[in-house]
Amino acid sequence: MIAESTIAPSRSVKRTLTITALYGNAARHIAPRGGRALRPRLGRREEKMVFIVGSPRSGTTFLASVIGGCPGAVDLGEVAPIKASVPRLCSLPEEEAARHFRSILERVRRLSLVHGLRGVEQTPETTFLLEAALLAYPQARAVHIIRDGRDVVCSLLQKGWLSAGRVGHDDAFAAFGPKARFWVEPERAEEFERVSDATRAAWAWRRYVSEARQHPRTLELRYQTLIREPETAAEAIADHLALPKQSLLAGLETAYDRAIGRYKTDLSPEQLADVEREAGPLLRELGFI
Repeated sequence: MIAESTIAPSRSVKRTLTITALYGNAARHIAPRGGRALRPRLGRREEKMVFIVGSPRSGTTFLASVIGGCPGAVDLGEVAPIKASVPRLCSLPEEEAARHFRSILERVRRLSLVHGLRGVEQTPETTFLLEAALLAYPQARAVHIIRDGRDVVCSLLQKGWLSAGRVGHDDAFAAFGPKARFWVEPERAEEFERVSDATRAAWAWRRYVSEARQHPRTLELRYQTLIREPETAAEAIADHLALPKQSLLAGLETAYDRAIGRYKTDLSPEQLADVEREAGPLLRELGFI
């Protein structure tokens, strides 16, 4: 009889299988989005990437779908191999991180047969690696979308990704729950795991937004402008990315504004106090309060 330990996959084998699954899943989601537009472009590689950055639940998915719907572009979605690699890449020297970032993303683009299209990468965690991403793609541009942190907290609480007692993991195999993420200040890691769910959500918004505002070649765009002033937003994006304004406007006009100001009804006074205690200075700096 063969001992169970002799047939169980090793840790390295499990890691290889996990990485393979991440690339396979990414390619399976992206490839259909290329459609017929990729056929005349298979012989060239498009270098003018677009990185959509900002806090999760800020409208990054919607904005990436609009930009990715323009002629010659493709929405890559949240690229799971990138998402899984960001914590490690953030610990590397910038040039080395840039090389690894490009290697990962180019592999995904090749597998998806969209390397000839202008990729729109929308993984929120790329926010913390944006300098390396822009170094990896010198012709790239970034768009940072900023939503009122109080509304972001409402959405994060609804999803429960940072909530105490939440189990499971995301598509990049990162665990849900209150455990401190790589973006939490090391000296405050224990505090992060003890505070309320609302505080953790506000913490995430503060860290992502603060990080994204530090980088060049980045257009800063308010969520409210995107939703309520689509023509203004379309013009700004068109100028920044050299894309057709009318294509952008057609996509932006499909948005709805029911999520703006939801904190007024969704957050309790205690939750709102927690949010302002953690993220109040940035909320005030940005003119939200």
